[in-house]
Amino acid sequence: MKTTEQWTRRRWHFITILIAAVMAAVACHTPRDTPNFVFILTDDLGWIDLGYAGSQLYETPYIDRLAADGLVFTNAYAASPVCSPTRASILTGRHPARLDITDWIPGDDPQDRRLLGPVDLNQLPLHEVTIAELLRGAGYTSGFIGKWHLGGEGFHPEQQGFDLNIGGHHAGQPASYFFPYTNDRGFWDIPNLEEGGEGEYLTDRLTNEAISFIEAYRDRPFFLLLSHYAVHTPIQSKEDLEIRYEQKIERLEIPRDVPFRAERDAFSKQLQDDPAYAGMIHSLDESVGRIRETLNRLNLEENTIVIFFSDNGGLSTLRGRRWSPTSNEPLRAGKGWLYEGGIRVPMIIYWPGISDPGAICDEPVTSMDFFPTMLEMAGLPIQPDLHRDGVSLAQLLLGQTHNSRESLFFFYPHYHGSGHRPAAAVRQGRYKLVHWFEDGTSELYDLEEDLSEKDDLIEKLPEKAVELRASLEQWLRETAAKSPEANTKAEHAR
Repeated sequence: MKTTEQWTRRRWHFITILIAAVMAAVACHTPRDTPNFVFILTDDLGWIDLGYAGSQLYETPYIDRLAADGLVFTNAYAASPVCSPTRASILTGRHPARLDITDWIPGDDPQDRRLLGPVDLNQLPLHEVTIAELLRGAGYTSGFIGKWHLGGEGFHPEQQGFDLNIGGHHAGQPASYFFPYTNDRGFWDIPNLEEGGEGEYLTDRLTNEAISFIEAYRDRPFFLLLSHYAVHTPIQSKEDLEIRYEQKIERLEIPRDVPFRAERDAFSKQLQDDPAYAGMIHSLDESVGRIRETLNRLNLEENTIVIFFSDNGGLSTLRGRRWSPTSNEPLRAGKGWLYEGGIRVPMIIYWPGISDPGAICDEPVTSMDFFPTMLEMAGLPIQPDLHRDGVSLAQLLLGQTHNSRESLFFFYPHYHGSGHRPAAAVRQGRYKLVHWFEDGTSELYDLEEDLSEKDDLIEKLPEKAVELRASLEQWLRETAAKSPEANTKAEHAR
């Protein structure tokens, strides 16, 4: 049975699409007047995993070129330290806490810990209005290629405004990056990728499909969401690239015996030294290069906005294990954590003829901001009742004054295999507070002076801590966020 809010949102669903269609008809845009969008979304790519960001091992010349041509956001945040919530926030402009999608789908809340994670949704509800639906109403053809992870049958991209879906289904990772992309028991068959050649690599195949989509719809406005499975586990590279980076590691004399940093009962990798992961990033970078070459070949580059983003931080930290594919140093921890390593991510926007090439933006921004930004870029009215947690970045890209938000909030009320415990966080200016639900303690950091979050200021700046905690509590109430509950059945909960 639908709630009143759901009925209201469904009504808005039809009204806003109708408004977008009318606006498009009135404007009488030609394909050259209306910008195309290519949104390249990566999985688990860390903030420091790119050449322009400072990596000494990973080679990313094409992404570096995109950064040189576009605007680089140094304080960009995923809404969540895990994938599904962030992906939902991109599509809707709404915070995961408000969407009630606060964990990766379907999650894995343990029953033997001190707290029980809240029961959240296992799919993006159909009453939520996506950016694809609004762009479709404005005359765009939308294609989704790659990882979906926002619901199974009945909740696929086709039901959320996309005209084409290749590769998107319930699973969050492939069983293998090599065709047929399944393991020996046939698990995780990826839809619409049944045909392929021996040795075909998934990142390359998704790029081929993206190029075919661009070629097919070159004469009309299009929105392509190329959502790579890379660089999520399993860590599998093409053999020649793995050998290449193994040799580079030896040439650079990168040590293999650097100790892991303890993070409670977890361990964080401190150095990038995995040749297979480096090879995966290399293939991802080639994908970006091939997409941009296609746009140039088809004379679309000057009319196509390219967005590059990661759904959460790099996998650098695991509970009870001294293994991870990458390091997020100098950021603390990684995927699954509300420390900077888990939520601060790479972000580039290339708006040809508009954004200042090679510019750097230090303004804190988040994944909910894409929805209103893309509407404004397309010349469509923003819809604050829909993307109520997102702020348009168009003025930043235009080099104009931007009405920045006062605070960014993060909410991950679940345990995670990375060692993370249920928590919430708020960043306000230079200060960030992390609040742990298990014991009710908080930590306070000055990100301008202490990017690595090593110096807890909770006792030095008690008034600031109280201020941020009050702001966080108010936000939790306002969003009706579901907090974890005490586990009364686990007598010896860990």
